[in-house]
Amino acid sequence: MSFRVAVVGCGRMGKLHARVLNENIDAAELVGVVDANLATARAVARQRDCEAFSDVRQAVDLVDAAIIATPTVAHLDAARPFLEAGKHVLIEKPYCNDPEAGEELIRLAAAHNTWVQVGHTERFNPVSVAVQKYDIQPKFIEAHRISPYTFRSADVGVVLDMMIHDIDLVLMLAGGTVIDVQAVGVNVIGSTEDICNARLHFDNGCVANITASRLAVKTERKMRIFSPQAYVSVDYGQKVGIVIQKEKNLDLINMAREMDVDDIAELAANVDYTKLLNVEEIQPDETLDPLTRQAEAFRKTVEEGVPPVCSAADGLAAVRTAIDIAEKIKAHKWDGDAGNLAGPEIIQQD
Repeated sequence: MSFRVAVVGCGRMGKLHARVLNENIDAAELVGVVDANLATARAVARQRDCEAFSDVRQAVDLVDAAIIATPTVAHLDAARPFLEAGKHVLIEKPYCNDPEAGEELIRLAAAHNTWVQVGHTERFNPVSVAVQKYDIQPKFIEAHRISPYTFRSADVGVVLDMMIHDIDLVLMLAGGTVIDVQAVGVNVIGSTEDICNARLHFDNGCVANITASRLAVKTERKMRIFSPQAYVSVDYGQKVGIVIQKEKNLDLINMAREMDVDDIAELAANVDYTKLLNVEEIQPDETLDPLTRQAEAFRKTVEEGVPPVCSAADGLAAVRTAIDIAEKIKAHKWDGDAGNLAGPEIIQQD
């Protein structure tokens, strides 16, 4: 039984999805690619030995599912014909351009008994998968995602361009509901924010501090998770991480509790405390890349009915949080209550 799929949108991500389906998923059949620019679709189709279409309706009856990799504003229109025909869809992140579109996609999926998976591939990063085996209820999360300016997503700010990855991960890890958002952002290159720091407060007491920048001189994708059970440090870019679990360091903790101030000072001065700690290196399974893992998970959803790893509700929650952050950026008063300069527009003023 083959898994028949169409890829809608032949930009950078659409080409990557087409390659993965064509080369990495044995059970998949890439039936065709769709792009409003037929010449673009034909170029990808020739490379992947499939059909080329300029209208999604031409592909609907030929497939079991579709991957939507159009610009975000077109996600609803691109996915609607497939959902109405009872076909499952994987929609690239960000899931939608506004909450109403996201809710409409959820209504369509429910009405036609179909699944919607959202393409937050960082959930499929091998190190992210490895972390999930630990029993962790975070109380504080710190995330940094920075890179040089790529000019690829100049039409959106860094929140929807880059921070959305960590927003999704934080919502997944923290659980609970966001009850307060604080944020500040600055634009340097264009009209939207290029750097942002956001602080999220959850109803379960967890707090997350998230920073994203596309004005750095290096690339970094790191997260640190603090909980009563363990401390976790993850590098999503390098696919490495460490875990320091409380239960595996109880002897050291009890020893420290019994020592007086002078003894602790002497220990700190003469001993490398990291050698006393039980530090466990996270062992990720790197046999599959994140995009292939995601495609395989989507196949299981379509063929076996396994619920999506990242559902439409998850995608909508990330978008809502991102919008709240963007609104807080716009409302920030740079001169305090004494002035009217607010949001990233301050950089554009003389």
